[in-house]
Amino acid sequence: MYCTRRCIRTALRVAANTHRQELQRLTPAALCAVRLLKTSPARQSDAIAVPSLDGAPKQYSPKIQQLVSDISGLTLLEVSDLNELLKKTLNIQDVGMMPMGAVAAPAAQPTEEEEPVQKKEKTHFTVKLTDLKAAEKVKLIKEVKNCIQGLNLVQAKRLVEALPQEIRANVSKEEAEKLKAALEAAGGTVELE
Repeated sequence: MYCTRRCIRTALRVAANTHRQELQRLTPAALCAVRLLKTSPARQSDAIAVPSLDGAPKQYSPKIQQLVSDISGLTLLEVSDLNELLKKTLNIQDVGMMPMGAVAAPAAQPTEEEEPVQKKEKTHFTVKLTDLKAAEKVKLIKEVKNCIQGLNLVQAKRLVEALPQEIRANVSKEEAEKLKAALEAAGGTVELE
């Protein structure tokens, strides 16, 4: 039994030494850099995050984690207000998403011999609620709540009272027609864009 333990310890020492020598031979500069990064900085704000080498999840600062938890607790209307305030504060212009194909050079005008290119039929629509009948406001609020997942009655009421509002974006023609019919039946005026 003594011999077995001694053999195992010796084998482990040899393996550890071999591994240590390989690391020193392969990346001596990288080890020095890691040692420098692991030393404690003069101030906590000077700390540099060490990148994960083995695919471990990235560690975020407590400030970022607090921001994420605060934002995830907001309602849709509060997120919309936050979005507007950030755009104003950071001076960001409202720019719609442009498909990658739209960046290409403009097409040449068709000559007399060529057939003119037919316009593509629009396949995705934005459903926008523009107006409501005051007598059917309650019915419309309930229908808006059903159309938007995760929306409660108070949020649906605020959304209906602040018309015009986008109900859904980038939906298929069939789904847009269904939404339009449902909202118009509930007393709203709907536009498809």
